[in-house]
Amino acid sequence: MNLRLIGIGAGVLIILSLPLAGAIAGPDFAGQDDGKGGGLFSALGLSDSSRTSPEAPAHSAPPAGPQQPGPAEQPRTDSRCGPELSSPHGVEAQTCVLVGEGRTWGRSYYRNTSGRALDAVLTVMGPAGRTVQIRCTVGAGDEPGLCETPKEASAGEPEGYSAVAEFAVPDDEGELLLRSGSNSPVPGDG
Repeated sequence: MNLRLIGIGAGVLIILSLPLAGAIAGPDFAGQDDGKGGGLFSALGLSDSSRTSPEAPAHSAPPAGPQQPGPAEQPRTDSRCGPELSSPHGVEAQTCVLVGEGRTWGRSYYRNTSGRALDAVLTVMGPAGRTVQIRCTVGAGDEPGLCETPKEASAGEPEGYSAVAEFAVPDDEGELLLRSGSNSPVPGDG
């Protein structure tokens, strides 16, 4: 008896799923159009009642203008960086001056494998004695990080700017472990 009920239930499910399969496939399923727009929403009674015809909705979006593929173009940022330097104390750094959208700022990329937290002071010097300085805490660990000054309105040519980052032990003595500059000579260049 249970097998007979299972067989009947399976047959009913197959019969009931055929219209649903046709609704999912749309109005042209098996070459038939029911004139109601087809699709899963109309099969489930969820169709848009404001439609005036099966082919066009009553409220349609305006045609899209020309589309450009890919992400939106990002503003250009120019950089001038000094060499990558490392100290015997386990600090590595490279310092840069960045210029973009009429603003200038400094950035120092670093890695601290010294085993202790350090202080970093990043200074950007510009034309006419303009200076911006920021202090960053450099955590102990092998993960790379960065210290960056606020972006300020540019004054003069990008070549008139330089940046220096100093990494030191945060105590009364403040032992300097590394100084990295945006216009430092490459080691060995004299």
